Amino acid sequence: MTNKSTEAAGIGFFERYLTIWVILCMVAGVLIGQFLPGIPEFLSRFEYERVSLPIALLIWLMIYPMMLKVDFTSIRNVGKNPKGLYITWVTNWLIKPFTMYAIASFFFYIVFKAIIPEELARDYLAGAILLGAAPCTAMVFVWSHLTKGNPAYTVVQVATNDLIILAAFTPIVAFLLGIGGVIIPWGTLILSVVLFPLSAGVLTRRFLIARHGEPWFTNEFIPKFSGVTITGLLLTLVIIFSFQGSVILQNPLHIVLIAIPLTIQTFFIFFVAYLAARLLKLPHDIAAPAGMIGASNFFELAVAVAISLFGSNSPVVLATIVGVLVEVPVMLMLVRIANNTTRWFRGQGV
Repeated sequence: MTNKSTEAAGIGFFERYLTIWVILCMVAGVLIGQFLPGIPEFLSRFEYERVSLPIALLIWLMIYPMMLKVDFTSIRNVGKNPKGLYITWVTNWLIKPFTMYAIASFFFYIVFKAIIPEELARDYLAGAILLGAAPCTAMVFVWSHLTKGNPAYTVVQVATNDLIILAAFTPIVAFLLGIGGVIIPWGTLILSVVLFPLSAGVLTRRFLIARHGEPWFTNEFIPKFSGVTITGLLLTLVIIFSFQGSVILQNPLHIVLIAIPLTIQTFFIFFVAYLAARLLKLPHDIAAPAGMIGASNFFELAVAVAISLFGSNSPVVLATIVGVLVEVPVMLMLVRIANNTTRWFRGQGV
C-alpha cells in the first residue's frame, strides 16, 4: 500500500470513529481538570479579552487547512444563487432565538418545575437565550468539512453571519431577556473573528499556486494537512473540558436537564434549514453547512456575555457551558445524518 493510500485509510478509520475519540477527549479533559488542576490553571493565564489563546491557536489550526481549499474566485458565484444565504439568515435570526426561548421556557418552567426552582429556571433560560442568539462562526467550518460542504459558499455564509451578529445580537438578547444594558464584549467578538486564518489561507494558496501550479498544490500540499483539522478539534475539547471539569462534576443532574432543551433545539434548527434547502432544490454541499451554522453556537460569545452580565459564578454561565458540552456530540450526530441523506439532494443544483 502506498503512503497516500495508507494515509487515506487512516483518515477514514479516524473519522469513522470520531464520536468515540470526542467522548474520550471530553472525559480526559474533565479528569485533567479534576486531578491535574495545574494544567488548566497554567493555560488560563494565556487569555486576552476572555479568549483563550491556546484554544484560539487550535481553532486556527482547524480552520487553516479548510481555508487553503477555498478558491476565492468562486466566491463571486455565490451571488448568482443566494438562496442558501437567505436560509441561513432567516433560520439564524428570525427563528432560532425565539424557538430557543420557547423550547427552553417549556422545559425549565413546566416539565422540570418540580426539580428546578423558578429563580434558577430563569437563570438557565437566560443562558439558553444567549446561546440561541449566537449562531456559530468558527466550528461550522469543521462541520462543513466533515459533510463535504462547498468551502467558498460556507465562507460567505459565515462572513455574512458575523456581520449580522454585530447588529442583531444585542437587541434580540435584550428583548428576550427583558433587560437593558446588554453590552457585546467587542474585544471577544473582534478577536474571535480576526483570529480566523482567512487571509492566511488566501495568501498561501495564491503564492504556492503561482510558484508550483495548482495540480501540485491540490495533490501534494493540501494532503499534508489532512489530519490537522480533526486533531485540532480533539485537543480543543481536552482543553475546554479541563477548564470546566469541576463545574461539570458538581452539577451532574442540572447539566442533564439543561442539555435536554438545548439538544432538542439543535436538532430542530438543523432540520428547519436543511429541509428548507431541499425544498428550494439546493445542492447538498450548500444545504449541509446551512443547517450546521444555525444548529451550532458561538459559545465563546455566549459565555463571555453571560460572565459580563451576570458574573462568573452565575447559573447563567453554567447554562452556556452546557452548550459547549452538548454541541460537539450532537453536531457529530447531525454530520452523520447529513452524510447519510445526500440522496435527498441528488439532481439538485444551483
